[in-house]
Amino acid sequence: MNKEAKTSVPINALSRTRWSPRAFLDKPVEQEKLASLFEAARWAASGGNEQPWRFIIGLHHDETWQQIFSTLFEGNQEWNRNVPVLILSIGYRISSWDGNISPFYQYDAGQAVAHLSIEAMNQGLHVHQMGGFSGDKARDLFEIPEDYQPLTVIAAGYLGDAGSLPEKLKQRELEERQRKELGEIVFTGKFGTSAHIF
Repeated sequence: MNKEAKTSVPINALSRTRWSPRAFLDKPVEQEKLASLFEAARWAASGGNEQPWRFIIGLHHDETWQQIFSTLFEGNQEWNRNVPVLILSIGYRISSWDGNISPFYQYDAGQAVAHLSIEAMNQGLHVHQMGGFSGDKARDLFEIPEDYQPLTVIAAGYLGDAGSLPEKLKQRELEERQRKELGEIVFTGKFGTSAHIF
């Protein structure tokens, strides 16, 4: 399925073709490819080089996969049953610089997942990030310390057939991708004033 972005200016091919499918093949992902995803995440930028990201990975229907799956809200469970890899992303909340809660840990963990997402495309894979899960249940199941915060669940694998999805999800899968125009998100002078450089 071709969901390539119709960009207003040229960008790199991996970013242009990155999107978040719900249809995944029930096919194992090679360990070396998974290692590359996490290596890309490892080298993401972070404030003060804190590297606050942590990950728990479940491989198709092993115990960890089942536990991550059980934290998903019902709507996400509906399309994740065949996903071969589920990843729980976690952020370390405490700054090593002053011992206080870092204002940047979620931002930094998000950067790591963004790097992971682009590397997934480089490896011929796709990912879909989800906020629809119970962080409290994840904390209990995986005995996550209080200083760490469950952030997202990430589905990863090979692109599947949209026809395998329930009808309402199939329609969403086939819709053209949409984004705000650059002038709506890039400002100059003051907030809301379009930069007009595009």
